[in-house]
Amino acid sequence: MDERPSTSFLQGLMSGRAAESLRRDRLLAAIALFAGLGIAIALPFALQAGAAFFLPVTAALVIAIALVPMLEWFERRRIPSPMAAFLCIAVFLGVANTAIAAIVVPASGWFALLPERVSRIRHNLRPLLEMYNSLDRFVSNTQATFMKHSGRELAVSVGKPSSLLDVVASSAPVAILQMFFAVLVVFFFLSGWTRMRRQTITSRGSFTSALTTARVIQEMVDATSAYLSTITLINISLGLLVAGAFWLIGLPDPLMWGGIVALFNYMPYLGPIMASLLLALGGLMVFRDAWYSILPVATFVCCHLIESNLITPALVGRRLTINPLLILVSLSFWGWVWGPVGALLAVPILIIMKTVLDAAGKPDIAGFLFEEGTLTSPVPEASTALTPDAQQGG
Repeated sequence: MDERPSTSFLQGLMSGRAAESLRRDRLLAAIALFAGLGIAIALPFALQAGAAFFLPVTAALVIAIALVPMLEWFERRRIPSPMAAFLCIAVFLGVANTAIAAIVVPASGWFALLPERVSRIRHNLRPLLEMYNSLDRFVSNTQATFMKHSGRELAVSVGKPSSLLDVVASSAPVAILQMFFAVLVVFFFLSGWTRMRRQTITSRGSFTSALTTARVIQEMVDATSAYLSTITLINISLGLLVAGAFWLIGLPDPLMWGGIVALFNYMPYLGPIMASLLLALGGLMVFRDAWYSILPVATFVCCHLIESNLITPALVGRRLTINPLLILVSLSFWGWVWGPVGALLAVPILIIMKTVLDAAGKPDIAGFLFEEGTLTSPVPEASTALTPDAQQGG
């Protein structure tokens, strides 16, 4: 007789505590959700405003993570970490400078030749211009009518554009400082990588946590380096193949165009479009026949279709396959924040974030909105499990 009221009181007390815990967890989940939304909204503007700092740091970290396998290869041959980091940077800078020189030096000649070839470009585009001549007359007539009825004229002053040399000369000191800062970041990251990884793993409070941390670090390095190395090999092969085809059709500086194709192919979807536009301009500048001038673009498009649909899926595999929607969102986001360099870094950053989130877990926002919250406590299940024991004890 006396045990039943005590059992009911215990059940009511535990139910009250479970409800209180659930309300507290939902409050914490709501705070975390709205704080995360605020950070997500403010972060792009902060990254854009602080591009002078965040861009070289992010680029340096992506490059350093990609160079970790080379660093470990040197360290396995008993080369000290600082010397191994220096060798990695020397190899990377040598390859990068060679590629940039192969593109920039001939491209300067093309820029200088562009004003002289405007007449040839207009001659090749004459059929297209005549096709849209009626549209141009319509726009001109509409503009004249609008200006006539508005009763006033709009004065537009156009300043004298600066030359490409002036722009490069004015931005060169900042670019040199940023590159020097990025090289230092890569060097110190690589030289302390082994020690930092060991300390990060050994500082965990449990063996399971240390094992998870080691797995996350290794998966991040493997995924990033595997993607960048595979894509680099594919892009170099595509550039050499396209350069050989351009040499056969008589396009000047085929190695430069192959380097442009290889560089722009790091940007999925957008890069090939930009390379096609440049190749169309180059073909119009060189060839006198309008139909023959589109041959470089047609050659590149054929090679790119074979590469993107057959070679890349076979080499990259399903392990590094990413949702195309995520790639487009990442390209548009980082391209808006940091420009062309951000677009080049978009996919590596996406791989790093995806690897970390897959290992660490993602917040259950849908569960919070439609079920019982992202931080639901297991107390209700425990109370349900204890109720039969309490009834048996009663």
